[in-house]
This record gives sequence, C-alpha cells and structure tokens, in this order.
Amino acid sequence: MTADDVEAVYAIELATFPTPWTLDSFHYEMRENQYAHYIVAEDETGIIGFCGMWLVIDAAQITNVAVVESARGQGIGEALMKEAIRIAREAKMDVMSLEVRVTNIVAQNLYRKLGFQDGGIRKGYYTDNGEDALVMWVNINE
Repeated sequence: MTADDVEAVYAIELATFPTPWTLDSFHYEMRENQYAHYIVAEDETGIIGFCGMWLVIDAAQITNVAVVESARGQGIGEALMKEAIRIAREAKMDVMSLEVRVTNIVAQNLYRKLGFQDGGIRKGYYTDNGEDALVMWVNINE
C-alpha cells in the first residue's frame, strides 16, 4: 500500500466497520508511523481488500483487515493474512496478534485455520456497542 491508495482503502474501511478509522489515520499510517505496514489486494476494478499491521520489536499486531463485500468468500482475506504473516516472518517477528469481535465467527475461523489461538478477552473493546474482543495470537517463527 502507498499513500496513493489511502482513499480506496478508506472507502473499504467505511463500508466494513461500524467504527471506522478516519481518513487522517490512514494518512498518518502511510506517512509517519514507522511501525506500520499495509498490503492491498487488487483486481481489474482496483483495490478490493487490505490488511494493516504494526511491526514492533518482535511482535506483529494486525490493526485491520477488510475485503469489499462483493469479493468476500473468495479467499482474499486469507491471502492478505498469509502475506502479512510472510512479511512479519521476514522482519523476524516472533508472534502475531489481533483482536476480533466475539461474534465474528467467520473471521475467527479464518484465523484459526492460519494457526491463531485464543489468547483472552478484552471486555467492552468495541466502542460502537461495547462488544468484547477475542485476542488471538500465533507464533510465526516456529
């Protein structure tokens, strides 16, 4: 992902999440956050998905993953996550973690397929409805 991709990624963010990141947040990630690494999935129509993560010391933290609704169920989210894991391994990260809504079983199943394990619950994590987040993690350099 580059700064030129921010508008397209932001449109996906808006369409996907009840409490989306701001446009300024994505600009900050691209221009100023030295820990941020983002990848995009594209087809002939343009950007159809993205995955963001922070690489800090020895840990990768997934910040957001989203795929346009019309392209869901085609393995794009899985491909984005596999690429994020590959990049994190290459950067010598030991673990990767993320938060996912406790009700988002589809995403949890994908993460488990990729080797993620349940790590705990963050009570009231999501500000739109107070829903809990399931923390999931995986060792990526084994």
